[in-house]
Amino acid sequence: MTTIPVLDLKPLKDGAPGALEKLGAEMRHAFTEIGFYFVRNHGISEELLDQTFAEAERFHSQPVEAKLSVRINEHNMGYMPMRGATTRVNAVGDVALPNANEAVFFKRDLTPDHPDVVAGHRFRGLNQWPAGLPGFREKILDACAAFEGLGMSLLPVYATALGKPADFFAPFFTDPMFTLRMSHYPQQEATAPENEFGIAPHVDTSFMTILAQNKIPGLSLRTTDGDWIDAPAPEGALLINGGQLLRRWTDNRFLATPHRVINRSGKERYAIPFFFDCNYHAVMTPITEDGTPGRMPPITYAEFMTGYQKANFHHAAEKPKSDEGVELQGV
Repeated sequence: MTTIPVLDLKPLKDGAPGALEKLGAEMRHAFTEIGFYFVRNHGISEELLDQTFAEAERFHSQPVEAKLSVRINEHNMGYMPMRGATTRVNAVGDVALPNANEAVFFKRDLTPDHPDVVAGHRFRGLNQWPAGLPGFREKILDACAAFEGLGMSLLPVYATALGKPADFFAPFFTDPMFTLRMSHYPQQEATAPENEFGIAPHVDTSFMTILAQNKIPGLSLRTTDGDWIDAPAPEGALLINGGQLLRRWTDNRFLATPHRVINRSGKERYAIPFFFDCNYHAVMTPITEDGTPGRMPPITYAEFMTGYQKANFHHAAEKPKSDEGVELQGV
């Protein structure tokens, strides 16, 4: 577990014989033994990643009133205030205090006349862009396009790892869902309660989470033995993991590994995880080894995420909670 596999995408991009099969075997090992892997030669420039981190800092440096002007809504788009979420449905261990972070969320930039927007489908609304940050929208869309491209390029590797044809996932990922979360983790004082985390021990919801390596430490992973280890940060690599949707879709064959954030660095920490999922309307039927029915029934992205939101995010709860004097109403 202490050695996270590194998948090099260059041979695949170069069309080297056997490259896909080799990567599939490496990914199968990663997801059956560890739950995380790194990718090198992924095609996303350090300049773009640095730029996206800078935009996260620029957004969160605004006055709270400016951030609240794009407050998070039922589509999970917009700004979530500090301690606006408590990890419950995907918690590892006891439920901790509300997470000591603030975040802003962006999804695919749909237009007002898009059929899903017109129909009012949940999680298919319009992004909320801050008014006072010129160039912000364009830079965030550049980052989303780069992360989405990487996610799409990895789908044949996932299919091969599961013993499926390389194009198996293609029909499920036409117009895929994604979320870019731009988080701010303030320094946590030594006097903070023991059960307060930047983000509490949890597993992600996603099919694929792409995480740019952070220059400020704080992320740790739980081994299969139950130990917590600090996530390494090899230069030029991106860290990728699977979440509950991947685990469910693979009939629990692939791991969703717990992780957490504790910021004791003495500095402000920012993170830009990109959550990549199938098409909104795709039905995920568990992929079993022998083709028999899976442990869980088929499910769609919307069905899964609606339950997750209500359990974890204060703004989506049946009875909204207040947060430091701010009423977290669902809108």
